[in-house]
Amino acid sequence: MKLKVIAAAVIGASFVASAALADRVDPDLPEYEPVSGISGNMTSIGSDTLNNLMTLWAEEFAGFYPNINIQIQGAGSGTAPTALTEGTAQFGPMSREMRTSEIQAFEDRFGYPPTMVPVAIDALAVYVNQDNPLESITLPQVDAIFSDTRRCGYDQDITRWGQLGLDGAWENRDFTLYSRNAVSGTYAFFAENALCGGDFKDAINEQPGSASVVQGVSESINGIGYSGIGYITSQVRAVPVARDEGEEAYPVDHEDYPLSRFLFVYVNKHPNEDLAPQQAEFLRMVLSQQGQEVTARDGYIPLPERVASRVRGELGLD
Repeated sequence: MKLKVIAAAVIGASFVASAALADRVDPDLPEYEPVSGISGNMTSIGSDTLNNLMTLWAEEFAGFYPNINIQIQGAGSGTAPTALTEGTAQFGPMSREMRTSEIQAFEDRFGYPPTMVPVAIDALAVYVNQDNPLESITLPQVDAIFSDTRRCGYDQDITRWGQLGLDGAWENRDFTLYSRNAVSGTYAFFAENALCGGDFKDAINEQPGSASVVQGVSESINGIGYSGIGYITSQVRAVPVARDEGEEAYPVDHEDYPLSRFLFVYVNKHPNEDLAPQQAEFLRMVLSQQGQEVTARDGYIPLPERVASRVRGELGLD
């Protein structure tokens, strides 16, 4: 579908533009102008990564429409497709694209696929404790730390910090591995892009939310974990990541950081019909100046207008 093509085509170029906008919003984004007659209840079920951002967007939306109420549930991206298919949610935030089987289940019920809406850009950070002196890491090393399969090509299992070049008291320290759980889109994205499609080690500590991963790393001197950059705290550091040995390691706010991704909200939109007014206005607000200011405040990278305008056009919101 067209929105999917847009997302795939512009993620590289848009991240270049958006990284420079991490602290400010594209001035070409339109101001949101409220309309009359918007009230009622809506539900959002899906991504934990997007849970806080959806809550902040809902609060911003309620500022325009006091008679609107949006319930937010963020158990993981894997809960969004079922909620949309069963009609228990109007919004399905996801930190990954839907799988073919999830799209098929929706299409079997409605006769058309769900609509994928890019709403923000995230950088998936590799976190270590604030007192850890590690300066950088490569994706093959990340793979060798977190997986048994080592599909990214590293020549040995990594079980000690000394294997990453740390010495002294760090040399023989092992890792405490923190990960999201399998229902999470972050878990799936990390497995595909940092583990080259491989399998996690049995020793990982699976956490129900991104904040729990960061908290675990902050409380463990040997901790290492991953989650969205929006969850960073002063007790952890996001380590610069290189694609391979000998290549430059980039920080999370750089346009060439190798673990960047779109964040999505899926909706049920008939291809020949408009969205319900409440859904349409919420997404119009998200894709506006005010909505993307919320994105930046929450620590994520706002969409540039050239991406947002294409998405609004595909949704019939312009």
